[in-house]
Amino acid sequence: MHFRYGYGRGVKEFDINDANILAELKQNNVKYGLTGIDEVRRALNEPIGTPGLSEIIKKGEKIAIVTSDITRPMPTKIVLPAVMDELLKAGADYNDITVVFALGSHRSHTEDEKRYLVGDEIYEKVRCIDSDAKRCKFLGTTSRGTPVEIFEEVADAQRIICLGNIEYHYFAGYSGGAKAIMPGVSTRAAIQANHSAMVMDAARAGAAEDNPVRQDIDEVARFVPIDFILNVVLDENKNIIKAVAGHYIHAHREGCRFLDSLYKVTIPRRADIVITTPGGFPKDINLYQAQKALDNAKHAVRDGGIIILLAACTEGYGEKVFERWINESDSPDSLVTRIKTNFELGGHKAAAIALVEKKARVFIVSDLERSMAERLYMEPFGSMEEALDKAFRELGPDASVLLMPHGGSTLPVVD
Repeated sequence: MHFRYGYGRGVKEFDINDANILAELKQNNVKYGLTGIDEVRRALNEPIGTPGLSEIIKKGEKIAIVTSDITRPMPTKIVLPAVMDELLKAGADYNDITVVFALGSHRSHTEDEKRYLVGDEIYEKVRCIDSDAKRCKFLGTTSRGTPVEIFEEVADAQRIICLGNIEYHYFAGYSGGAKAIMPGVSTRAAIQANHSAMVMDAARAGAAEDNPVRQDIDEVARFVPIDFILNVVLDENKNIIKAVAGHYIHAHREGCRFLDSLYKVTIPRRADIVITTPGGFPKDINLYQAQKALDNAKHAVRDGGIIILLAACTEGYGEKVFERWINESDSPDSLVTRIKTNFELGGHKAAAIALVEKKARVFIVSDLERSMAERLYMEPFGSMEEALDKAFRELGPDASVLLMPHGGSTLPVVD
């Protein structure tokens, strides 16, 4: 069989014998109705757990719309115009609205990137800014001890609207919902406190109600009232096929249930070799982001198997603390031990990768310098052909192969 997978802004192609293929994990066949902007407008007209957005907003109120940064596939430029229509219908003025890109611990945007994210028309009419961890207000502490330190432009807003896409998150359960606030517009210390619960067994992909990280995220809304969310679920081609709007928990969980029906995929058994990829830009912009596809692959590979990660990583590691932890480590075991005794945001991703490496060998096909991959205990290859040849030499010509072309979105579950 011939495969053509997203890689950066292009593709990588390779072949595998049919007899070796256990499965190619794609979205389940789920019925849905409207798509794109039509589905967004439907969701806005059918809010879950709240009145409509045009009924919530009052003329003259200062409004913060928090949305995803460039590392996320959230199609803000498609969603935002429909949200703006509702705000203008309620009497809001463009001057009362600020679009805040939730950076979390990520880098700042260029002006061109901000324009790309919202589209030319809105960029010209509405103030669009990055969140700034150095300009935050302390609002309290959650029951788990997380400081609620929120970007002042959001904390001071009279109305807060959160946009995002829902996909699996390897320890927060799902993206979306209140995650736009925590970690989206929070300080590094706050994010670190929240993420420290990732070492708990209940902090796992596809879990929400009993997940300590997600519970902590949702509790932040007691201090920072979220008036309305609009979240979308994307198909494999990044098209909107489901939108949910309204209450930050009730609407979010409805979106999570749809995601489960779409991307929680049953597999007959764990494979010898798993090929996983984030699916191209922006999810493979750096290793810090591409890690999510690697983490989901651990559920599909047998102990002692091989995972081949196909990810461009044109921006390298993508995070300074992540890089420091990698450079200071001497083995995967050292990373795992360190995160349990000295949790540090950024280092958590290095430890998460190390946990995968303790289960299976990791090959990587990327634009990373060879030494950068090797420092994280991965085996680098220049092409998929080279990586596959080595994998079959190691595990035998009859080794089973499972493919995850949308590794960051797909959650394998053994039947």
